Amino acid sequence: MRSGGGSGAMAGEAPLPSAARAPPGGGSGAVAGPGRAEGTEGLFVVLGAGLAAASHPLLYVKLLVQVGHEPLPPTVGRNVLGRKVLYLPGFFTYARHIVKVDGKRGLFRGLTPRLISSTLSTITRGSVKKAFPLEDMEHVSNKDDVKTSLRKVVKEVRNGYAVSVMISMRCMVQFVGRESLGTEKHKGLVPHILGDVIFLWCCNLLAHFINTYAVDDNFSQASVIRSYTKFVMGIAMSMLTYPFLLVGDLMAVNNCGLRAGLPPYAPAFTSWIHCWRYLSSQGQLFRGSSLLFRRAPMQAACFPID
Repeated sequence: MRSGGGSGAMAGEAPLPSAARAPPGGGSGAVAGPGRAEGTEGLFVVLGAGLAAASHPLLYVKLLVQVGHEPLPPTVGRNVLGRKVLYLPGFFTYARHIVKVDGKRGLFRGLTPRLISSTLSTITRGSVKKAFPLEDMEHVSNKDDVKTSLRKVVKEVRNGYAVSVMISMRCMVQFVGRESLGTEKHKGLVPHILGDVIFLWCCNLLAHFINTYAVDDNFSQASVIRSYTKFVMGIAMSMLTYPFLLVGDLMAVNNCGLRAGLPPYAPAFTSWIHCWRYLSSQGQLFRGSSLLFRRAPMQAACFPID
């Protein structure tokens, strides 16, 4: 993706005369670079769409869990201390129930909007990387002062911000089939974008300062450690910012006509802050973050799947 654009690929080489650049007979060799870049971008779009389709059942079940849809009763189990606790069905049990009720096609409901979201995200990410080359942002050193470090972090956040905004648009795209899409229905976009901005800043700041000041340049495996730092920080920050994702998804369906977003299954929230406070009081700010071992809340709201 970073190699897209014929002129960008030749940035480090001496410019050639126009006669030398043109192939004999005026053939199509002059556009080989852009053509190759477009083919690479198309490959990334196809791969992204394939991954989105393969992971859709998991994300579909996760969304149902997020909105509080629990068609199956909890079962008694034991925690690591041997105490009896109530566990809600995990992903595989939940998925089998959907197949039993709606068939295998039921696991792929809403796949089209997700494919559109995946395609838009991939294209936007590629366009941002072309417009704002990464330059030396990945080259960190213990010699960098705080000002230089902050400048590099700002560049990384700038590049990621446009991508995060487009990805956050799935909050609306995935529910574009609803009968109304007025301003009132876009309340879920605010926590999505806010969570992405916090994720970008914290992830890039922590990863950069760890790579710059905690990893010694003289260490033989410094480059290997630095290559994994942002990945590890991304996992940690995605867990901490998960409540923003949950609140955004809940606000996208709240009071929109779907039974999952109407009383008695869910309160009619006046704002995303109201939704946040309600989930916090119920101890469910991380509802849906785990799909394997799910402890049942004190008051579980269950409603039929049909």
